[in-house]
Amino acid sequence: MDSQTLDHLRSWVGRREQVDDLIAPSRVAALAATLDRDDPAPLPGDALPPPWHWTLCVAAARQSALGPDGHPARGGFLPPVPLPRRMWAGGRLGFPQPLRVGEAVQRRSQVISVEHKSGRSGELVFVLVRHEFHGANGLAITEEHDIVYRELPSAVGSAPTAGFAQPAGSAGAEQCSAKPPRHPAPTLAAAPASCAWQREIVPDDVLLFRYSALSFNGHRIHYDRRYVTEVEGYPGLVVHGPLIATLLLDLLRRNLPTAAIAAFEFKALKPLFDIAPFSVHGQPEGDGRTVRLWATDAEGWLAMSASASLA
Repeated sequence: MDSQTLDHLRSWVGRREQVDDLIAPSRVAALAATLDRDDPAPLPGDALPPPWHWTLCVAAARQSALGPDGHPARGGFLPPVPLPRRMWAGGRLGFPQPLRVGEAVQRRSQVISVEHKSGRSGELVFVLVRHEFHGANGLAITEEHDIVYRELPSAVGSAPTAGFAQPAGSAGAEQCSAKPPRHPAPTLAAAPASCAWQREIVPDDVLLFRYSALSFNGHRIHYDRRYVTEVEGYPGLVVHGPLIATLLLDLLRRNLPTAAIAAFEFKALKPLFDIAPFSVHGQPEGDGRTVRLWATDAEGWLAMSASASLA
């Protein structure tokens, strides 16, 4: 990436966005059901569990304003990074006080930095966004959101395909000769050897669809199997990074139901797909205030690492 392009992207630093919403009981109940929780019906004034705010204050881009991957086209609030793949890489959150069911909420966001790096898989651009969520009583959540943009891997044995292969047997159709891109093997990290809590998750396409709908996430890698395998070259539908992080904190809540979470940080290390179960794990530390959390794939490799601080 040349310096002129990078300077243009960095001109987005400082850009702001504000989105308002209402914490409807029906949405809270729908997310509880999606997480397979047997919670009582939410009532006005109930505290919203962290990080359920990820289904709130979502910018509703018009259909004509979406890019080919289903995300809003670039160049609005987020910089127009000229790399085709974008992923939620991690984040750091603080919870000064809870948001509550039934109240109005406002998300105030700002682009903090745009950085360029070259990695094993090609060019990478990291965008850091800071969010603040304000409820009826003021600031409730602070969040630093790490977004990474990267190149598509090269197709194996031919030029990358620009679209989908035609369905075999369709009238006048020719099957695309380009093979789907092959991703380099991620760096594998071993998960901790033992844990106090563990839960297996079966990430079928219904779970991913429901979470996409609740978070109004149009990214096609989470629900469009043909797109994700033939264009982006993944073996299956990609499990949302925020969903994995939500399941980690949900595991903590299932085992420490009265604990108040003061802070949470997580880092995505390896993608998870709907073609195999994965598991979430937790281990309280000896200080009584920190809980290590992590997710592993079906082979036991670390997919996400996280830490929660209790109030």
